[in-house]
Amino acid sequence: MKVICAPEKLLPVVLDENTEYFSLYTIPANKKIGHIAQDWRVRLKKMGLYPDIVTWDFVTIAMSICAADLACLRKKSADGWTREIEITITVCNKANWTQHINKLQDAFRFLTGDFWKITLDDGGDPPLEPANISSSSADCISLLSGGMDSLIGAIDLTEAGRSPCFVSQMAKGDSKKQSEFSEAFNSKVRHYQWNHRIKVPHATERSTRGRSLIFISYGVLAATVLNKNQPIELFIPENGFISLNIPLNEGRFGSLSTKTTHPVFLNIIQDIFNAAGMQISIKRPYQGYTKGEMIKNCKNQSILLKHIGNTTSCGRFGYYNYQHCGRCVPCLVRRAAFLSAGIADTTVKEYYFDDIGKLESAREKGANDIGAVARACLLYRSNGINDVIGGSLAFSSNSAEGRQFYADVVENGLTELESLLVKHGVI
Repeated sequence: MKVICAPEKLLPVVLDENTEYFSLYTIPANKKIGHIAQDWRVRLKKMGLYPDIVTWDFVTIAMSICAADLACLRKKSADGWTREIEITITVCNKANWTQHINKLQDAFRFLTGDFWKITLDDGGDPPLEPANISSSSADCISLLSGGMDSLIGAIDLTEAGRSPCFVSQMAKGDSKKQSEFSEAFNSKVRHYQWNHRIKVPHATERSTRGRSLIFISYGVLAATVLNKNQPIELFIPENGFISLNIPLNEGRFGSLSTKTTHPVFLNIIQDIFNAAGMQISIKRPYQGYTKGEMIKNCKNQSILLKHIGNTTSCGRFGYYNYQHCGRCVPCLVRRAAFLSAGIADTTVKEYYFDDIGKLESAREKGANDIGAVARACLLYRSNGINDVIGGSLAFSSNSAEGRQFYADVVENGLTELESLLVKHGVI
């Protein structure tokens, strides 16, 4: 599978039917060519953002990878899942990145489960330089998705006396609440909400794994308006259980379980930042916590209780008219967290599948998340945590935290989920 991402002027007139083409930052005249973030340069200029070329090229690479992830259909690969993607990306200065190609390929291999071959070309359009470069009074960046974890992260940072600049990836059903949360916690500094506006000229791949890469690149972009006398802290608030996302049964190994905030992926990205001289320090403050523990330890319970019901967790939120399904893994973790924390589940609208103990709550087709969670809980109960984890924590032997640190959060997360399943009579 081949993908080319470049300014429209550098794309060929005659297209290879076996190659996906994307125009960077403009809508092309040829409707067979996709496009990425049209008017991006103009939009950033209006915001007073003038990123350095290294940051600009990193964002371009991130968006291009996400475009390829959407455009290359897994069903066309040899095994129906794992793709071999050759992507050529036009940047402003490939010399800044050539020595880091292997690390980039490793990061994307881990994130999407595919084999990536990246080629960089010079000739990209640089950002437009504004008359006045904006600055911010913020002292850190915090990703704000509209989910419960990012809400708690926002509360804890502000309660600790920090002044975070919030960065959001716009999504239907979440954009309004992102603004509400930002205004409630830190209205003094800017809140950036961005949309990659990737347009694929045909049906897209639905099992995308590259979304978090763009979200991180937005955080890096926003950091350009902060004081750079020292590394900028980029907070990624995600509970450790979901971050690890260990396979709950044999059918969920590898990239079949998402790795959007997995420590391996984020550590590679941090290595890339360090090697490229980007003054960004990724922070994972909740890597050792379950979602239930995050609720219980939140630094301002009254503010949390006011907003927690309006957060989004569901992995299939759009499929049910922006209502939590109640049965996917993120929904089950959410419901278990409320139960573990001992507070009422005030989720806006009732869960679409409210009683997970009923037979109709299980999916007839596709992944049966309730069954997978039940199996993992029963295996943990009978054989202990090591049989559930298997080789999923092999990376931890080389980590600063150590294997037990990660094993504990998996064990605590399963304990929370088991209580939920027992309550509903599933096990």
